[in-house]
Amino acid sequence: MSGDERYEESGDDAREPVAAGLLGLPDVELRHLRGFVAVADERNFTHAAHRLGIGQPALTRTVRALEEAVGARLLDRSTRHVALTDAGQRLYAELGVLLPRLGEALRAPCRHARLRLGFTSLLPLACAGLSAAFESATGARVRLVRRDTPLAGLDTGDCDVAVVRGEVPRDRQDGHHTVRSKVVAHEARVAVVARSAVGAAAPVARRRVLDWTELADLPLVVNTVTGTTRPELWPAGRRPTLACTSGNFDEWLEAVAAGHGVGVAPESVAQRHTHPGIRFVRLKNAPPVAVHLAIPARGAHPLAAQYYAMTSANWPASACAGDG
Repeated sequence: MSGDERYEESGDDAREPVAAGLLGLPDVELRHLRGFVAVADERNFTHAAHRLGIGQPALTRTVRALEEAVGARLLDRSTRHVALTDAGQRLYAELGVLLPRLGEALRAPCRHARLRLGFTSLLPLACAGLSAAFESATGARVRLVRRDTPLAGLDTGDCDVAVVRGEVPRDRQDGHHTVRSKVVAHEARVAVVARSAVGAAAPVARRRVLDWTELADLPLVVNTVTGTTRPELWPAGRRPTLACTSGNFDEWLEAVAAGHGVGVAPESVAQRHTHPGIRFVRLKNAPPVAVHLAIPARGAHPLAAQYYAMTSANWPASACAGDG
């Protein structure tokens, strides 16, 4: 007996009912049709479940529900490999035409829609792939919006979904969090020093590697609005002194270049920014920077909710750690 047959037999007590819908037609959902098509394509429940990203028992129940709804056996499970019955062959052929047309019809309302994606100084490269998958799935377009605010414009209504590095603000309204967020990646930190550094920072300007603890003895330049590094990250009693603060990335970078102190930034800054007055130094033992995707906790745009949900399948090396 094959694994697919065992799942079929073990699912008898957990059948998924399908009620009669409008005009007496069965209330079939797209997931029923997609599940059936995946099994018909793969001729195997295990492979189809993996393709859909669901469990095999759930897929078995979904296909059974569709068979009960249409009143016909669609798959023959009596052999080692799953095969289509005559009824299954007819439905499979019809769906090959209908599902693409239905997909186009469902994407039509979003063809002129725009999803505003907020970010601060840098947009993670992985967002390009996620946005492309989102546009293909919905027909909507992604508009990039840079805002120098703690929530990259989500807090001011300038965007629908935002990429936020570091700690996500947890302000509450009416006893509820204002945003939902999930960690999608982690980035290493680097030290940023002036090439012509003087004083305490002068020796590190020529170093290739620094330990995180060494920065406690140096003056620190901090971006207080969108930055990810503050003195509080070091243990109490051994923290860097605050040399100066800035309100955005560009001010912060120029302050470091001017020699006011040492900066710390995500590694992506070193990969994508150049400045004649600074150099980047690798850091050992530094805590990583969490990269979050955030949407409003209440009243999020439907497209923002879909973009948010697509991260798990479309963000390379995703470190999604659940909602916050």
